[in-house]
Amino acid sequence: MKHERPDPAVGGAQAVDRALALLSLIGRHTASGATLSAIVTETGLNKATVRRLLLALMRAGLVEQAGESRAYHLGEEAFLLGLLAQGRHGLLSQVMGNLQRLARETGDAAFLSVRRGLYSVCLHREEGSHPIRTYALMPGAHHPLGVGAGSLAMLAALPDDEAETVLAANRAETESNYPRMQPDTLRAHLTQAREQGFALNPGLIFEDSWGLGVALRGPDGRLVGAVSLAAVESRMREPRRTELAQKLQAEARMIENRLAGGNTHAGPQEGTAQ
Repeated sequence: MKHERPDPAVGGAQAVDRALALLSLIGRHTASGATLSAIVTETGLNKATVRRLLLALMRAGLVEQAGESRAYHLGEEAFLLGLLAQGRHGLLSQVMGNLQRLARETGDAAFLSVRRGLYSVCLHREEGSHPIRTYALMPGAHHPLGVGAGSLAMLAALPDDEAETVLAANRAETESNYPRMQPDTLRAHLTQAREQGFALNPGLIFEDSWGLGVALRGPDGRLVGAVSLAAVESRMREPRRTELAQKLQAEARMIENRLAGGNTHAGPQEGTAQ
């Protein structure tokens, strides 16, 4: 009986897929980095395979290892690739003026988030001037879709069946890591977000950290991201909460008009003449 030899191209493609999966996983641990044991646990790969893939990524400059903690972080080359991609996927440059205006006029932190599969990723945080701040969301942070105001706004913008698929896929992680966001609670806030046109996070991740989010759609109606505001609870009470939601919705419509090729002005960016 003739045995077929393994196709080296198939093995090579598998190695690339695994390496890219590791790169994405490390990117989700921007604050503290990803330890070797955590990577092994989350990927299900054996330690030798993970080490080999990490070494390859480190040689390419895509991953680096911290000296003291030995945790793995995205490397300088990953940062440079991200900068190069901005020319084609430059959503942040399209909305920066709006984020700056929101932060300047409200005094609160303004954010841009995008969807990545089952997760929401914070691309940018624009600080406001108010001295009491919430740090629940930082650039690079990943949360299951629906966790957080901007993340919830994006989930609410999806068709019912797709939103339910996301909720089901993220259920175990959400229940384990976000005890205030049980499925019934999340669905209730999802329904509310669809009814009122903006999402509200009333301290569901951290008790004194509240947020408002509005989804962004492209010219074809496709979800492209969300803008949001975050502040301590005392700054999110009515009637200010309604005023903030209206301001956020107005900026979102300006952004969508710009994405569609309209001439709505983004407003002056920081450091430019007005």
